[in-house]
Amino acid sequence: MGIDDFISSDIKRLDEQLIFTAEIDKMTSVARRTLLLDKSRRENDAEHSWHIAVMAMLFSEYAIEKVDIGRSVQMCVVHDLVEIIAGDTFAYDPEGNMGKKEREEKAADILYAKLPEEQGQHLRDLWEEFDAMETADAKYAACMDRIQPFLHNTLTDGFTWVEGNTSRDQVEKRMAIVKEFMPKVYEWMEKNIDSAIEKGWVRP
Repeated sequence: MGIDDFISSDIKRLDEQLIFTAEIDKMTSVARRTLLLDKSRRENDAEHSWHIAVMAMLFSEYAIEKVDIGRSVQMCVVHDLVEIIAGDTFAYDPEGNMGKKEREEKAADILYAKLPEEQGQHLRDLWEEFDAMETADAKYAACMDRIQPFLHNTLTDGFTWVEGNTSRDQVEKRMAIVKEFMPKVYEWMEKNIDSAIEKGWVRP
């Protein structure tokens, strides 16, 4: 059984929406680098997206600008959909990040074309806004995307930091949006970066 077994509703729009819904189930098969807190396996894109969407409902009081939580949650949910086609790229892999934008734009062209045009465009607009990190809603969603794996690293012996031979400069660069938009949260991050260096999880 699979998508080839889909029985049409005889309504083109509904069929497109249902098939897209089936397509995004593939997010559960896109493995990320982040380790689950029980250390049993790596998380997948669907788990990550759910996790940061819930986080977006919790932390807006620390943002320096007013945030539309609903829009930020939507961005959190859709921000990694293109990885169904493009695959996940490890944040601390300079070589892997070369060409990432082009790969993901091509994936977006394919993926969002599966939906009715205005719905596909809406999801693509949210993804592009998230990626640009220019609006308050996008900056906030991006902070959630940074804080979640950071927290996991602090609770899994620096797993992905160690695996990537990550430096303090790399971590600080990745967390710059949090420093800018959620400075109180970044104060907590700084303590953890110092601790990670002391423990040998992150290079000075």
